[in-house]
Amino acid sequence: MDPQRRSSEDDDAGERGLLHTWKGYSYSITPERLLLPRPVLQAALGAQHGVLLVEGGQVYSFGELPWKQSPALEAMNPTLENTLSGQRVVAVAAGSFHSGAVTEDGGVHMWGDNRAGQCGLSGLSSVPNPTPVALVEAGGAETVPILELACGEEHSLALSVQREVWAWGSGCQLGLNAPAFPVWKPQKVEQLVGRCVLQVACGASHSLALVRCPGLQDVQRPPVDKCNQCNQLLYTMMDKEDHVIISDSHFCPLRGDTTEGEARLEATAPTQGLKSSPSEPVLPSYSAFSHIPAAPATEGHTDPASDLNGALNPEESETRLTNGLQPGSDAAQSKAAAAAKGSPYPDEQAVKEYLRKLSDCSQVESKTPSSGGRSSSTLNSLVASCASAVGERVASTYEALSLKKVMNFYLPSRSEALSGVGENTAERVRREESVQAKKSSSTGDIHEEEAEVLRRRLSLPGLLSQVSPRLLRKAARPRMRALALTPMGGGVPEDQEVLPSLQTEVWSWGRSEHGQLGHGDTLARLQPLCIKSLNNKEVVRVVAGAQHSLALTAQSQVFSWGSNSSGQLGHMESPSSVPRLAKLSEGIRVWDASAGERHTLLLADGDCIQPIIYYSGQQVKEGEDEEAVQEGEEENRVGSYTQQPVLLPFCMNLGYVSSVIAGGRRCVALSDRNVMGFIASLHELASAERKFYCRLCSIKSRVIRPLLELESLSSTLGQGTLELLQTLAGRFSVLCHLTGQHAVSLTSNLRRGRDVSGLLMLDHVGIFLSSYSDYCSAVGNFHVVGGFQALIKPSLDVFGKIPEPLQRLSESSEENLAVPDLLVALFYLPNLHLHEYGRLLLKLATCFEVSSNDYQKLQDGCSKFEALTLQLKRKRKEAEYTSHFWKSFPGKMTDSLRKPHRRLIYESSNKSLTLQNAGRFSVNWFILFNDSLIHAQFSTHHIFPLATLWVEPTPEDDAGLHGLKVITPEETFTLLASSATEKSKWLRAINQAVDQALSGAGQDVGGAGQVSEPPISRTASYTFYKEGRLKEATYEGRWVAGKPHGRGVLKWTDGRVYTGSFNNGLEDGLGEFVAPNKTLNKNDHYQGYWKDGKMHGLGSYRYASGEVYDGCFQDGMRHGHGMLRSGKLNTSSPSVFIGQWLQDKKTGYGVFDDITKGEKYMGMWQDHQRQGIGVVVTQFGLYYEGAFKDNKMMGTGILLSEDDTTYEGEFSDDWTLSGKGVLTMANGDYLEGSFSGEWGSGLKVTGSYFKPHLFDSDKDKNRAVKLGRLCVSAEEKWRAVFEECWTHLGCEAPGRGEHRTAWERIAEALTTNRQHLLDSPETLSLSHSRTLEGLEIVPDHEGPVTMERYHFIRLYLLKACDTPLHPLGRLLETLVAVYRMTYVGVGANRRLLQQAVNEIKSYLNRIFQIVRFLFPDLPAEGGVIPEPTEDLQDQKQQTPSDSPMESPKPSRVVSSSALLLPVLLPRLYPPLFTLYALEKEKEDDVYWECVLRLNKQPDLALLAFLGVQQKFWPVSFPSSLSSLGETQQVISSTKDVCFASAVETLQQISTTFTPSDKLQVIQITFEEITQEVQSLLKQDFLWSMDDLFPVFLYVVLRARIRNLGSEVSLIEDLMDPCVQHGEHGIMFTTLKACYYQIQHEKIT
Repeated sequence: MDPQRRSSEDDDAGERGLLHTWKGYSYSITPERLLLPRPVLQAALGAQHGVLLVEGGQVYSFGELPWKQSPALEAMNPTLENTLSGQRVVAVAAGSFHSGAVTEDGGVHMWGDNRAGQCGLSGLSSVPNPTPVALVEAGGAETVPILELACGEEHSLALSVQREVWAWGSGCQLGLNAPAFPVWKPQKVEQLVGRCVLQVACGASHSLALVRCPGLQDVQRPPVDKCNQCNQLLYTMMDKEDHVIISDSHFCPLRGDTTEGEARLEATAPTQGLKSSPSEPVLPSYSAFSHIPAAPATEGHTDPASDLNGALNPEESETRLTNGLQPGSDAAQSKAAAAAKGSPYPDEQAVKEYLRKLSDCSQVESKTPSSGGRSSSTLNSLVASCASAVGERVASTYEALSLKKVMNFYLPSRSEALSGVGENTAERVRREESVQAKKSSSTGDIHEEEAEVLRRRLSLPGLLSQVSPRLLRKAARPRMRALALTPMGGGVPEDQEVLPSLQTEVWSWGRSEHGQLGHGDTLARLQPLCIKSLNNKEVVRVVAGAQHSLALTAQSQVFSWGSNSSGQLGHMESPSSVPRLAKLSEGIRVWDASAGERHTLLLADGDCIQPIIYYSGQQVKEGEDEEAVQEGEEENRVGSYTQQPVLLPFCMNLGYVSSVIAGGRRCVALSDRNVMGFIASLHELASAERKFYCRLCSIKSRVIRPLLELESLSSTLGQGTLELLQTLAGRFSVLCHLTGQHAVSLTSNLRRGRDVSGLLMLDHVGIFLSSYSDYCSAVGNFHVVGGFQALIKPSLDVFGKIPEPLQRLSESSEENLAVPDLLVALFYLPNLHLHEYGRLLLKLATCFEVSSNDYQKLQDGCSKFEALTLQLKRKRKEAEYTSHFWKSFPGKMTDSLRKPHRRLIYESSNKSLTLQNAGRFSVNWFILFNDSLIHAQFSTHHIFPLATLWVEPTPEDDAGLHGLKVITPEETFTLLASSATEKSKWLRAINQAVDQALSGAGQDVGGAGQVSEPPISRTASYTFYKEGRLKEATYEGRWVAGKPHGRGVLKWTDGRVYTGSFNNGLEDGLGEFVAPNKTLNKNDHYQGYWKDGKMHGLGSYRYASGEVYDGCFQDGMRHGHGMLRSGKLNTSSPSVFIGQWLQDKKTGYGVFDDITKGEKYMGMWQDHQRQGIGVVVTQFGLYYEGAFKDNKMMGTGILLSEDDTTYEGEFSDDWTLSGKGVLTMANGDYLEGSFSGEWGSGLKVTGSYFKPHLFDSDKDKNRAVKLGRLCVSAEEKWRAVFEECWTHLGCEAPGRGEHRTAWERIAEALTTNRQHLLDSPETLSLSHSRTLEGLEIVPDHEGPVTMERYHFIRLYLLKACDTPLHPLGRLLETLVAVYRMTYVGVGANRRLLQQAVNEIKSYLNRIFQIVRFLFPDLPAEGGVIPEPTEDLQDQKQQTPSDSPMESPKPSRVVSSSALLLPVLLPRLYPPLFTLYALEKEKEDDVYWECVLRLNKQPDLALLAFLGVQQKFWPVSFPSSLSSLGETQQVISSTKDVCFASAVETLQQISTTFTPSDKLQVIQITFEEITQEVQSLLKQDFLWSMDDLFPVFLYVVLRARIRNLGSEVSLIEDLMDPCVQHGEHGIMFTTLKACYYQIQHEKIT
């Protein structure tokens, strides 16, 4: 009967977690069902009792429970353990006579027999009820949370969240160095610290641990290289002349490891052989990319007897070692072992067979000639080990980089999968704790240094250098071929951590009288030791019976070893001390196992979905009392136990069994009824995955590896195809590994959760999809290049004429298929499996309500797998079509086009497409691939990459031509289709191919259905091939219709690189350009604006020579205003030029600062030369103004020296007088005549000497030289700067343009500049961005200007000039730069003052012209604004001023200085004021001396001295002077008290910049004085100048303003003309008078 149908009949019960129990095995036995109130989640059996965990976290016990105080209960009725109520238990375990439970928070509870300390509670012989046991780190207070427990006869083991093993109880099976037993308090098994333990199991007197293979990526476990007890090095290394001796003969007196005899033998004389110390693992040796030890020669112990006596030839000895057998210590035994065929040790043939199957990675089989004797074998193994040690470092470092493996085991899916702990809530708690615990984990830091030492040792330089290269090559050769087979890190790189690990080792320790440790002997082990022969077997679960052990692999095989007294090992060998495969019929895949005292239960997949149970071990006759049977009799009676595992006939009646449990003499099965078909579907999914994994492994080991190992393979296939095959093999391996991991995860879900949330293929569907599509594209690539055809000969060599393994593995129904077809079928198998995923997920989904989340999740997963299946089918078709095309058109051209990733879409050999206007006899063949369009002619062909191909249909014309216009970066041509359908077919195909090429080759864009037009704008890379400036240049960036457009990078072959924006194929906009300078071996570097492929606009050019030009460009040349800096200060000729350029040459006005000579030239230039009029000042105070020609002073000029000696006349060269002139001395004497010679080095004079008459004052006046006549007028200076600003505003010449356009240009400049700043926000300060926001509104610039609008314009200008992004701000910034450049440094010459002042006035006029252009209704200079109404006036006065001393602006008269000086002057103030100070130096010194002298006077004395009337003295006079003389005395000697506030106010004149602000200060000072006097006189009062002047003079003296002369001159020069005759003008005149008065004051 079909099991599914049968089980669906029982659906009405609808139960899960049913418990069936039976004893032993016989044909007529039937299991009985234990009834419990809730589904059973987990069961554990001891010798006479059992423990059950049910849903909800409650625990029941059944069987004989002698530790309970109550009278013996009915043996079979489960009783609830009430002590645990309130705790949520997540796992239970049972030892022979004790039990344990783990709660949700990781706590441990134990109960039962405690005579050996197995319950971890001291002082009690038995523990009646579950009692908490604390696991505490040494010296710590925190308890360690636990994942799972295992209990033996006299000991217990716990696995912590940190994946460390804790033990308590008695016996060597604890793995602790305990001085005495029992060990009451749980202790950590130090030997396994730092390794990641996945699971533990306890036999009666031995322990097993499943450990993840260590690699360098395990941060947790640096390799131990010092003894844990005595801290001596375990390995020593000596470098001899011709070889390296590595010895590990360390003996630790503290370890008490008495069992290892051979280690002792060797302790005295270190041999050259490599051994592993008894307690330390040999470091696994990795082949180049794999995780799997590749040097078996180094594993296991070197048997001293065979080594010293040469009893075995090297080959045999190595094969024995590889097998993991550890020969006994005496030679006779080892000889016997080698010779006896009947012994448990395998014969030579078996060993070879075993070796072949030993691992996924091809082993390094040393091919040493047997005559070589001992040394060659030893050297060979040494070489292998050294090479592999080095290889391991490389490989593991590679892995560490490529895989994120640090948190591997802390993800729920993995811990559930491997430790069997369900219940996600518990898991989450644990995980959080585990991360905490991991931080405090001792191993991380303690072993860090040791790891470093070992790492250094393994990279010793002498390690490989002494070894013969031939041997190295030999040792390495087989590995190279297996490269592709071992997946990197064994899985899908990025998401490795979510899947269970298959790279595991099994460690065992304890008693081994029956060989149950699996080390090939019967010696006990006090410390865990790795069972070498199980390495690379992908063990995923270990099980311990009383005296035997089992290991279950990912490939569903069972290895068993130990006692076989009742046939419990599942094979007929007598007791086996090494793991052997249990004998099961082919196709039986075991996925759960359990072991009792003398029997083993196996749960496996059969032919149908329902699991089947196998039993091996003692048979039980009905009614027979097992206790009565004597052990001796039992062993003699062959019939009483199974010869090999037998199928239990009743298992089909149990429903869907999810796990089997054996213990004592009893068996238990947990099963589910098939609720809604859900359970059956889950089982089917897991079963299908296990089957598929086994099949993939077979293909890998029987087809791929033999092919790759063929010596002749590379010569047959050729390098390219071989690499594709290796890639294919690698991807196959990754897929295979993923399938294995997934199968293990599904199996563990069956054992515990049986729910949808446990399905990794739903949560991590991406891993599966990417692995499958990667694999499929690798198969396609190999297929396209004809790889399967090319494998015909190698297949003959491997499989012979009849490829029987291929036929069997491909399960093909057709007879006599050719080898290539069989291989194709085999390699495309995974595609079929994808479809299977989809089908099974859909089947699962039908078990749920359509509205439920689970349904949605399953449905989504299903549709993703189905979509990929369709896509991969299409990819296969494409590959087959392409492969067929290459076969049909062989030839040189097609060979050159044949690329693995290329797929054919269409080709026009049927004349469906021709070239328009082609010659009569020309042949034009078009082939469309997925990456390019090929245009082939007679002997040539051209490739057009699709990423840079645009196609559009030409409009149908009268001639009925069906045309397609094709645009590529360098060509445009029209193709004609033979019919309208052909046209649309080609158009669609090209568009679709282009779209796919753009979106990434692997992506399948929009299937065969709709196809969108590919974007006309796209990002692509292209190399130009036609002659021209772009020949062989590569462009990468944005394109529009065949032209670079947008941002991109253009690289030429000679090293030139342009990065920036393009417009219509040419560099345009902001860009950066680097050009190498071959002679200087440095780069030229330009950053700035471009137009039509040339530098245009603002930019900065750093030349390789060190010169830097900042300024304007036009048509690739320096043109407009710019600054050129040459050299650093310490190089040959540092200099700076700032000024106008024309066609790459200095032409127009410019300032040249020659720092070495200490000269500065300010004047006209032409073609890089000083030409016209100009001024030169030097650091020595010389001043020249006059004519220049050919870069020299030539013509009329004036020369002044520091002491006012002046020459006015003709010059012929720099500082060289030549011709007529007048030389005037500082005292007024002068020489008139003809001069020649250089200034300062003796002049020749022919002329008259004049000594002016002392009283001839008129004549004297005429002699004073008028400066400024022969220099460039202020209006002529910096024209380029202003022109640039006008250009920015869209005007061809100043004032000629449309002011609307100007505003548009301003808005445009602000937005584009702002965009650049947003791209690099670090350059933009907060205040700056606020300024920008204020400027983005275009102000109202038309209509009559009222006071309010005037005020608004003023604010707008302040803001605009604050940011260089605004054309006005940019103008201002440049003006400030040129002004400082001119008048700072050498330019700080007092004779330049007048020019400096005129320059500022000229700036004002010219900027004002721009402002009036922008605001056309603003009145001209001196114009009047209509008087505002009264309320408006008030309003204006209330507005807070912007700068601290803002003066209320004149209400009616408009002037450039009032509007613009507040913006301009603060920036130019320092250089300008310096010039004033220099000019007024002498006068200021006289004034200052006087101020200091007069300020020594007390207030009253000074007031009296200055003639201030007493009524204005702010001092009260008492009536009788005599009586209060002392008081008066005090008053008269005080200082700085009178008019203090006025004095303070006046001092602020130095902190203001503009004349209007300074005048404001003076006005407030007057007001302060008036206020004080009024309060003194207590009445209103009008000043007369006679009264006011002395008081103000007093205030000026007390204010002590250092450079008052400069302040006065500055105000006078730059004062607003309209103010001169008003109130401010009078006040200023008063201040000026005070200044002159103080200079001439004499104290009498």
